[in-house]
This record gives sequence, structure tokens and C-alpha cells, in this order.
Amino acid sequence: MHVFANALRGVMKTTASQIARQLAKIKVLVVDDEPSMRKVTRALLQAIGVKNICEAPDGRSGLEAICVRAPDLVILDWEMPSPNGPEFMRTVRAPGSFPLPGAPVIMLSGHSERSRVVEAMRLGVNEYLLKPVSSIALLARIVSILAKPRRMLKQGDYYSPEPRQSASYKPESDPGFNQIVLVN
Repeated sequence: MHVFANALRGVMKTTASQIARQLAKIKVLVVDDEPSMRKVTRALLQAIGVKNICEAPDGRSGLEAICVRAPDLVILDWEMPSPNGPEFMRTVRAPGSFPLPGAPVIMLSGHSERSRVVEAMRLGVNEYLLKPVSSIALLARIVSILAKPRRMLKQGDYYSPEPRQSASYKPESDPGFNQIVLVN
């Protein structure tokens, strides 16, 4: 068991250093109309090791920045002046008219309604995070995008990331699940 634990620690250190190197290299574009949110998002990105960060104060500037800077990742606000987050995504994911329809996008929003999350996913957002966001949650979503990139699929007149595979485990089908007692 001791040999296994040491081997596992070695693998984890190697993986962590690979992730750190990737984070230091990626270009991230933050698109948000609120200067304070751009500042907070920049600080969170810097805290996890991202060094190349650019900002856009509105959707129009964000679309231009994607074309000019070709970021590895876009962090996008939902509520902005024209174009807002959903309109921005419709433009970006249009393969016939936008030059980089496959840019990975994390939607960062204060809206927690299921309908908004579903709409964001249908519009081609790779990940959806709620404000206020922690550096750990942001890191997890970025690592998910870097470590397990999903193919972009053409769906109608726009692109969208390939859906994730659903987990096959269902607690209600586990007979032992009914015997669990939660104690407060």
C-alpha cells in the first residue's frame, strides 16, 4: 500500500505541475460590463496561475477581441448591454459568419434559474458558473475544459460542445442507498 500511495503522490504532483504550466500559457478573455467584476475575475485567474488575461467591457468589444487575440478561453457575463451573453453566444457559435466558433466559453452569471443554465448550454456554453465564484470552482471548470476538451458539433446553424456523457449510477437503483441515515 505504501508503494501505491507514493506512486499516486508522484502522479498527482506531475499532473498538478502540468496543469500549472498550461494555466500559465493560456490566453483568457474576460467579457463583462462591470469593471469591479472584471477586476475580481482577473484576480481569481491570477490566483490560480493564469498570466495572460485581457478584458472587454462589453459584448461588441469581446467579439472583436476574440477575432484579434484568439483566446484559449472566454469568460462571459450573461447580463450586458448589446450584445448580451446569449446574443454573444449566438454570434460566436455561428460557423458561417464567425471566424472562431469553437472558442471555449465559461458563462459567469448571477442567474441560477435552471432555464438560464439550460439556455446557456443550448447556446453552446462549455461551462456555467454562478457569481460569486470561488477560485476553486473556476479552476475546476478551466481544468475540465483543458483536460477533457469536447468536440464541437454543428447543430443546425451553430456550433455547440459535444454533450457530456451522463453518469450511469442512479442512487434510487442501489438497494443499499435506502439504508443510509443522515445524522445532524
